Amino acid sequence: MAKKPLIDQLHHEDAWRLFRILAEFVEGFETLSEIEVPLVSVFGSARFGEGHPAYALGYRLGRTLAEAGFGVVTGGGGGVMEAVNRGAFEAGGVSVGLNIELPHEQKPNPYQTHTLTLRYFFVRKVLFVRYAHAFVFLPGGFGTLDELSEVLVLIQTEKVHPFPVFALDRGYWQGLLSWMESLKEQGAIDPKDLALLTPLDSPEEVVQALKGVS
Repeated sequence: MAKKPLIDQLHHEDAWRLFRILAEFVEGFETLSEIEVPLVSVFGSARFGEGHPAYALGYRLGRTLAEAGFGVVTGGGGGVMEAVNRGAFEAGGVSVGLNIELPHEQKPNPYQTHTLTLRYFFVRKVLFVRYAHAFVFLPGGFGTLDELSEVLVLIQTEKVHPFPVFALDRGYWQGLLSWMESLKEQGAIDPKDLALLTPLDSPEEVVQALKGVS
């Protein structure tokens, strides 16, 4: 008897996969819903290690947020994610890592008060948004841009409650901001859509802006 094609085998497993997905959602919701401080989801590159300016900026942001009474949520890996978790952790604050299982990376960084290890990217994305009071985007690449574009669309289409989205620092993101301005001029996006993303230059400005909307 001939074996089923691989795609058919994968489809056959879909029903059982739903249970794994549900289990990840339940664990994530239970863990994050019990945290009593307001959470800020922060994104940035895993490639910018200690000694890079973006790492130092991430550390300052994590520490500043923790000292102001906010918890941080990152992807739980290295680079800028580690820096943010480390800053919050060493300041005695809440430091959450939503680690993702990947073939060649990543292992959770050690600066976390709450750690979740997830198999599915889309579960991770929901958890980033569901309990966030704000998003902050530090220097990063494709993964960071993916999260940025997705959250802007969710807010734009009113699929989530609007919350502040910050790009830090302004100089790193200027090329993207200029391109977005050109989209407005060509009619590809509404002028009010540009207001969904706020560029800032320092962690202190982020905290000041958050306190202004709380």
